[in-house]
Amino acid sequence: MAGKGDVTKPGTSGQSYSNEVDSFLRKVRDLPAGTGGGGQRGRLIFSLDATASRQPSWDQAMDLQAEMFSQTGNLGGLDVQLAYYRGFGECKASRWHSDPKALLKAMTAVQCLAGRTQIGRLLQHARSENAKKKVSALVFIGDCVEEDVDELGHLAGELKLVGVPCFIFQEGHEPMATRAFDQIARLSGGAHCRFDAGSARQLKDLLGAVAVYASGGLKALSERSTREGGAAKQLHDRLRLSDHRRGS
Repeated sequence: MAGKGDVTKPGTSGQSYSNEVDSFLRKVRDLPAGTGGGGQRGRLIFSLDATASRQPSWDQAMDLQAEMFSQTGNLGGLDVQLAYYRGFGECKASRWHSDPKALLKAMTAVQCLAGRTQIGRLLQHARSENAKKKVSALVFIGDCVEEDVDELGHLAGELKLVGVPCFIFQEGHEPMATRAFDQIARLSGGAHCRFDAGSARQLKDLLGAVAVYASGGLKALSERSTREGGAAKQLHDRLRLSDHRRGS
């Protein structure tokens, strides 16, 4: 699915959320060019829930998400694909972008429409894209889950087997979504973090850490973690913890 089109193939206080994200995120500087694993460019799928439930924060978050894309575009050796679902069975993916301006144009064209979640289709899409050419990681931003969690866990496990970790960023605090997102992240070998309106702006820093991982792998993330701490260290520690849990 290289071109644009449907992806058709297979109870805590707000302050605690801010504290949770604050402890997770800090400034991450750009990774030097040419760090893709094995001399190849990293590939990151950036996926979004674009259903109506996210409309209240969607417009306000557009500038933030633009900054996130811009920071990712500044990282050398990384291609990014935008994927999203909305409406009645609509699930789409852009072409792969190395130009942040083109990626921003694709993202700002998306408007929210009422519909059910289609996270499974995004996971299937990541699996399909990886079969064509290695995908370094999947990033997902959403607020709820309306699908069979066991099926999502199975798909996440398949992504773990082929080395595609899922980094899940949960808007809000819906308990069922928290449990499901944590399982998807853990079974895929990735990480899960919640955020709210007060901490959303810091997400660009964590995306920078994910981009470091996608561009240069765990080695690059480990080096950044040792040098700067912050988001890179938190992400590195969570990935190591995920590997430990999977091996136990």
